[in-house]
Amino acid sequence: MKTLSSNIKKTLLATLVAATGTATITTASASSHREAPFITSNPRVDATDFYMFRSYETGREGYVTLIANYNPLQDAYGGPNYFPLEADALYEIHVDNNGDAVEDVTFQFDFQNMLGNDGKGITLPIDGKDIAVPLKNIGGITSADNSALNFKETFNLTMVDGDRRTGTKSAVISANSGDSIFTKPFDNVGNKTFGTESYDAYAKTFIHDVTLSACPTGSQDGRVFVGQRKDSFSVNLGEIFDLVNTNPLGATDAENDDLADKNVTSIALEVPIACLTGGNENGIIGAWTTASLPQVRIIDPTPTFGQPAVSSGAWTQVSRLSMPLVNEVVIGLPDKNKFNSSEPKDDLQFADYVFSPSLPQLLGVLFGVVPPTVKDRPDLVATFLTGFIGVNKNGSLAEMQRLNTNIAPTPKASQSNFGVVAGDNAGFPNGRRPGDDTVDAALRVSMGVLCHLPLDLCVPADAPSGELAITDGVVQNATQFDAVFPYVTTPIAGATSN
Repeated sequence: MKTLSSNIKKTLLATLVAATGTATITTASASSHREAPFITSNPRVDATDFYMFRSYETGREGYVTLIANYNPLQDAYGGPNYFPLEADALYEIHVDNNGDAVEDVTFQFDFQNMLGNDGKGITLPIDGKDIAVPLKNIGGITSADNSALNFKETFNLTMVDGDRRTGTKSAVISANSGDSIFTKPFDNVGNKTFGTESYDAYAKTFIHDVTLSACPTGSQDGRVFVGQRKDSFSVNLGEIFDLVNTNPLGATDAENDDLADKNVTSIALEVPIACLTGGNENGIIGAWTTASLPQVRIIDPTPTFGQPAVSSGAWTQVSRLSMPLVNEVVIGLPDKNKFNSSEPKDDLQFADYVFSPSLPQLLGVLFGVVPPTVKDRPDLVATFLTGFIGVNKNGSLAEMQRLNTNIAPTPKASQSNFGVVAGDNAGFPNGRRPGDDTVDAALRVSMGVLCHLPLDLCVPADAPSGELAITDGVVQNATQFDAVFPYVTTPIAGATSN
């Protein structure tokens, strides 16, 4: 086992002494960027983060916000094609409201891509011919005038009651127009394109008020937004996966955030609580997001813009995400693709990765800390598979986020990024808010911090290193996000004005 330097030993000892008698841990955010071998070849359907929380926007406390981020590591300058979602895919958010780890309500997002000029593409008259332009926009764009936009994305939203494939489907429609087709803003390509109107103002016009007719009477109104956003998590990504090449007990600051200049695409949905709970008694729901592709794909030897390949066959799930960091640092490499194709109801097949996790052993080798000795890791089981008694436990043994909708939301200014362990029961792991930090949480929970809290899961002697303030060195909190829907913030511009 690698030994610690004398300076690190002194730091560890000082931290242990400082932590004596306290029940608070700090956290830093986590995510699922490129978490499994197969999904790296399909970035448009790669889920990066999933959030679920009672809305803390003033006047919206009776709603739950669900946010699924996709298409990771977007460089803002990534033209000329930028970052559309996959038209051949089905993006879904699933909700379990009776504790059996099976979806009871599903929201399906189906995207369409179309050229400008009514699908024909914008052309310019050159030498007596109409010549198609090579770019996705040829002039400035505003919310009132998108005639210069040569590429448009729309989507349909369907609510499914029961099984995601065989349940009862109903179209979600615009509360204003009754239309079932919704628009998505163009990516933030730069300040010249959006120079006469800020991108923030432009994007807000794509927040759609919707009618959820399949929900109970009085709980049928909601909101939806799909569009590019600033990546909503902060993490020392490169160093974490370079054998945790950080000072694990060092300071936190914004300089270590490898995603500070990256965007993602967010699918955000706000739904009345009563529509999600199904009238259950405890108010607890579980949720996760998936993306699926047709089972068969044939590359077209004569591709067109709308059909570069022919896809058919049953929907086949290729991405799954709920709790952060599970596939990255819990699931073993041989089973990562399998996990992405699985459903929560079948998670007992992965139980050994939670009952006997390898990450604490790796941290022990890398830093000389002592891994927990508690058998079958009841602390990890509560965190990832069941929820916590008195907070959000709902009976099932499955990996998904759980949210107790009976717990009131905490206003943005009062939120603790430490969540439940700091007394803010409206935060992680009771759901997850954008400002809830979870990389450090995963590291510390894996080392047994919960054994040092009055949770009756294990005892301090089971986790000798459980009170170490392990960190990836990155700051994350609620101040980095908006206080209104969709909460995740304006994407970084591809170019600034010259």
